[in-house]
Amino acid sequence: MKTKFPAAALVAATLSLSACGAAVAAERMVLAPAPAVDAPLAKAPLQRAVFAGGCFWGVEAVFERVKGVRSVVSGYAGGARATAIYEVTGSGLTGHAEAVEITYDPAVVSYGTLLRIFFSVAHDPTQLNRQGPDSGSQYRSALFTSGAEQDRIAKAYVAQLEKAGTWRPKIVTTFEGAKPFYAGEGYHQNYLRAHPTQPYIVWNDIPKVEGFKRLFPALWSEKPAA
Repeated sequence: MKTKFPAAALVAATLSLSACGAAVAAERMVLAPAPAVDAPLAKAPLQRAVFAGGCFWGVEAVFERVKGVRSVVSGYAGGARATAIYEVTGSGLTGHAEAVEITYDPAVVSYGTLLRIFFSVAHDPTQLNRQGPDSGSQYRSALFTSGAEQDRIAKAYVAQLEKAGTWRPKIVTTFEGAKPFYAGEGYHQNYLRAHPTQPYIVWNDIPKVEGFKRLFPALWSEKPAA
């Protein structure tokens, strides 16, 4: 479960530290190289990608700003439908990871580019079963690939990053295949936009969005996806 910040005084204190937090987060971001193996941009039906990288609030907030992304839904992947409930997945015993389902236009943005953003700014791929203040298998770094092409591109990209030594220590992202995705509760959707001054968001997630805008200006969309 994510850390709660109930007191108004703590909210004010955290906001006063947000600039420092953003600076620290920016230092930890790594601009990953462009994928050597990718699908070419081409007119085709909308496609789907599912990524897990810690709290879904921040991952959603990054990807909803990517040009070519039509929608981002926060939810759960890796476990059964019956346990796709926030309070239950918090046990870390359901097999689920907090994840996002991205629907994107392959004529505008490629799956490989989405992977590059995921590894560069959406999360830290070297943290095992945790991201920042959140710990447990539900916060693991995982790729739920849909079909042979996504699987090929994802595995080639991680191998490319490992060979280049882009991160130390090693990448711990898991490949978990095309497991079902279950949309999360309504109050989790568009969470950053609905709660921009919530301390957890200010400290952990706004720096990711700002990092994406800084590192990928050509891919930044002023209008967030649905």
